Amino acid sequence: MQGGLEGKCAVVTGAARGIGAAVAKRLVSEGAEVLLTDIDIRQGQLTAAAIGKGASFAQVDAADAASVSASIEDLVGRTGRIDILVNNAGIPGGALFDEVTLEFWDRVLRVNLDSVFFGCKAAIPHMLRQGAGAIVNLGSISGLGGDHMNSAYNAAKAGVINFTRSLAMDYARAGIRINAICPGPVRTEINARPLAIPSVVDAWLEAIPLGRLAEPEEIAGLVAFLVSDDASFIVGAAIPIDGGMTAGAGQPDFARLLRELRQPSQ
Repeated sequence: MQGGLEGKCAVVTGAARGIGAAVAKRLVSEGAEVLLTDIDIRQGQLTAAAIGKGASFAQVDAADAASVSASIEDLVGRTGRIDILVNNAGIPGGALFDEVTLEFWDRVLRVNLDSVFFGCKAAIPHMLRQGAGAIVNLGSISGLGGDHMNSAYNAAKAGVINFTRSLAMDYARAGIRINAICPGPVRTEINARPLAIPSVVDAWLEAIPLGRLAEPEEIAGLVAFLVSDDASFIVGAAIPIDGGMTAGAGQPDFARLLRELRQPSQ
């Protein structure tokens, strides 16, 4: 699919590092002109510079509607269009529910859910005028089911998924394809704290049939596919990319238990 996005103009939010940076790099490699946005101006500029030609950066607070809108207007003002929007910006939201404050709840939903609304609200009018566009919203497997200590994040990501489905129905016939992807654990800085705890890593590896975490570039590959013409009939999907983590029903690994039972006793 190299070069499949030639001439396309894109915005990727939360693109200073991690999944967003990998997505921006992949889209540029496919021929798109990409505006990376992030609240972290220093890292964002470094990332855009490292990607090189085709990448630019704007400091944007994804939780601020005016800031998000201004970045999209900037791209349209420079290029005349916006073909692709990847709403990737997000923050972790783990906490015991009895310790969740109103401020914490508001912040997690503002960055993880409201930011998606802000991006879509700003981009869709331009895509309607063009008669085409592709949007990918970053959900999570945490939006497909519940997690311990993750009520705010679960609520936000579930909202992203159903918001995506609703918009997809509204705008499919206008030529705008809107989908969500639902990553499992990814080796990024947002997961730095749990990745530093061996027991957490072991639990993840046990739960993932592939036996490893995803790399940001693997998530970027799915995004690049979804915004390309190769995905022209995919609308309103919420696609897990989790190494098989959500494929199971949560039952014990009976095959392993059987092998253990069959081992001769010492």
